[in-house]
Amino acid sequence: MGWVAHKFGGSSLADAGRIRQVATVLGARDDAAQVVVVSAMAGVTDALTRLVTDAAAGDADWRVQLAGLRGRHVEAATTLLGEHADLGWLDSVFADLADLLHAQSLLGSLSREALDFVQGLGEVLSAGLLTRYLRSQGREAARLDARDVLVVSETELGRVVEDTPTRDRLAAWRAVHDARCVVVTGFVCRAADGRITTLGRNGSDYSGAIFADLFDATALHIWTDVDGVLSADPRLVPEAVLLDRLSYDEACELAYFGARVIHPQTLAPAIRRGMPIVIRNTFNAGHPGTRIEAESSAQPPVKGLTTIGDLAIVNLEGAGMIGVPGTAERVFGALHDAGVSVVMISQGSSEHSICSVVRAAQAGRAVAALQHAFAAELAAGSIHAVTSTPDIAVLAVVGDGMAGTPGIAAQVFNSLARAQVNIRAIAQGASERNISIAVAAGDASRALRAVHAAFFLSPQTVSVGIVGPGNVGRVFLQQLAARGEELRRRANLDLRVRAIANSRVQCLHESGIDPAAWPETLAAATAPLELDAFADHVRAPHLPHALIVDLSASSEIAGHYAGWLARGIHVVTPNKQAGSGDWSRYQAIRAAQAEGRSLFRYEATVGAGLPVISTLRDLLDTGDDILSIEGILSGTLAWLFNRFDGSVPFSALVREARELGYTEPDPRDDLSGMDVARKLTILAREAGWSLRLEDVEVESLVPEALRGVPREDFLARLHELDEALATRLAGARDRGCILRHVAHLDAEGRARVGIAELPADHAFAHLALTDNIIQFRSRRYCDNPLIVRGPGAGPDVTAAGVFADVLRVAAALGAQL
Repeated sequence: MGWVAHKFGGSSLADAGRIRQVATVLGARDDAAQVVVVSAMAGVTDALTRLVTDAAAGDADWRVQLAGLRGRHVEAATTLLGEHADLGWLDSVFADLADLLHAQSLLGSLSREALDFVQGLGEVLSAGLLTRYLRSQGREAARLDARDVLVVSETELGRVVEDTPTRDRLAAWRAVHDARCVVVTGFVCRAADGRITTLGRNGSDYSGAIFADLFDATALHIWTDVDGVLSADPRLVPEAVLLDRLSYDEACELAYFGARVIHPQTLAPAIRRGMPIVIRNTFNAGHPGTRIEAESSAQPPVKGLTTIGDLAIVNLEGAGMIGVPGTAERVFGALHDAGVSVVMISQGSSEHSICSVVRAAQAGRAVAALQHAFAAELAAGSIHAVTSTPDIAVLAVVGDGMAGTPGIAAQVFNSLARAQVNIRAIAQGASERNISIAVAAGDASRALRAVHAAFFLSPQTVSVGIVGPGNVGRVFLQQLAARGEELRRRANLDLRVRAIANSRVQCLHESGIDPAAWPETLAAATAPLELDAFADHVRAPHLPHALIVDLSASSEIAGHYAGWLARGIHVVTPNKQAGSGDWSRYQAIRAAQAEGRSLFRYEATVGAGLPVISTLRDLLDTGDDILSIEGILSGTLAWLFNRFDGSVPFSALVREARELGYTEPDPRDDLSGMDVARKLTILAREAGWSLRLEDVEVESLVPEALRGVPREDFLARLHELDEALATRLAGARDRGCILRHVAHLDAEGRARVGIAELPADHAFAHLALTDNIIQFRSRRYCDNPLIVRGPGAGPDVTAAGVFADVLRVAAALGAQL
């Protein structure tokens, strides 16, 4: 008759409204005939299990539980069928159940037969409800109790169908029932000895495939509460994507590792008959769902990822194993005899060790079994040890397109390395369809997200924390807000701001802070700044990458960089304290960066948005030798000396620059030359010289008498700078020169910052008002130095430099920029 099989899960049958929806879905189809396998109503199997367990334990509350369960089904029946419907069949089921529970309470023990019988009653009840409702709507429907036809036997691989007796019984049933819609109780069956039993937890899917096979169905539709099979568990990867097609092989691999909506045994009958399985959503019936059949598209090469946790690694190690035939057989034989299920195995070609991943609850038994099996070798020292490592999870990367495609494994392992995930063991079969990777359980979510993003199944997500959102921070967040959506669309990059802090308070947000609304968010924050908690939040275990952007000028915050980098948190900053401060702290930062594979980007510390450090690195990395570095490294001082021509006093220019926002609130921070000295120190260290800030000869423009006075007093006495600077300007003009504030570093590591007289035709003589310029003389660029020039100050260009560094970090993590 052209049967089509349908299986509905418990969420699809949770109440009367959903049972009506199931009937609507079935009625809207043009199937010639339908075999409909049903689960229990959502939560009923668990409730029945508690009932019989509590009754056997002598808990008097079982009667209250039973009444509640009966009430739920009576309510569904009366809603579906009307208040005057015949509920005698329901009364009969619950009366028999009450008698059985009473017997169990008297016996004080729970038999397996009683447990199996009671656990299967949920499907009996839901099948009865659906069948009667379909009939009330004029449908020709018959109820088939699977316990009357389905015979199974117990094997080491689980319960398998006894084909001949099952088909004989089904033929006898169909000879009596000629309905074109057959509603079947899922999950339940009968053992060969006649005892009522079940197919095991989640066995209703398996029932669906069995009855699809028995009715020679053209397809099996498994109806659930999601649109199909997702590329990963959405609870762990919210960006998981829907897969429109899977092969049987891909589905088998995912099913073994616990992917939702597919039960591993479900696939066997379908594979045998070449019958497609379609995973559908009862509540979105128009969606085509995921189709599982013999062949699938090879693109993308990775179709899905899944993890299984609560595991342990058991390792047998010893030089005496090398080249000895039968060692692996003895290992697996011992584990088999001990009833230990092996999830994954790994052995190197040296044969020095055999690693087995097992269920955590079985790890102790596995170790004891191997110690017993290899007792003689352990005593002789040819086997060194049998060890167990707890708290392990296995990540499975699955896809038919992985076979024969170079670089897939490299992409997987690179993504894990970038996410700071250590690999404990690896296994890949010759089919190349599955790469299984054992990792620490605490790294499982991050590993899953990292690999998922690496194959563009979801955005490359970076958890971002921002410290010190002042003028530069305000512009940086504006730039991020303006570009965020385009980066997600074009580069598959999600820069998710999850924490913001100033010097007093911090705001930690789980899902993300809108960078366009951060002032209001931070203004409402009350939690005091606590940098350890801030870093803990940014380094979220479920997100693959973490980045802190320090936009402050704080030496205290720079003191945390080494710890952050060692933990796998990338750091981007325009803060000069780390690169020019304490030498031991600088070395600790470099060491943490190297050891932890974390990225430290600080281009904006020297030239704001100018590529100064990257240019220097390019010279060094290509084998050039730096002879000298010279430049104007302060936009403020560049503006002052470009304007200082004697027409107005120098103090008047300082006041004007302050009003224009070119100086710090206290101009002495610029005039002292220390900011330029820090930049020069950073460049020297980048070039390989172990320069300390105190080694830089710094000429301060602030007279000694004004250095310690309050800011307002200094501003009132600014005129005291004028005479000395006017004299220097006049002298320079007499010699045909101009004055500029210059930083200089030579090949011997000598460093000086201060006013310099330069020829009028010097490259530093004709700059835009606030431009920076840096001149590199090297072995290659000796006679004609390499020059980097452009705006070197201001929130806009500094923020752009910081943003560029953030994107460089993201590109290194796999974003396609």
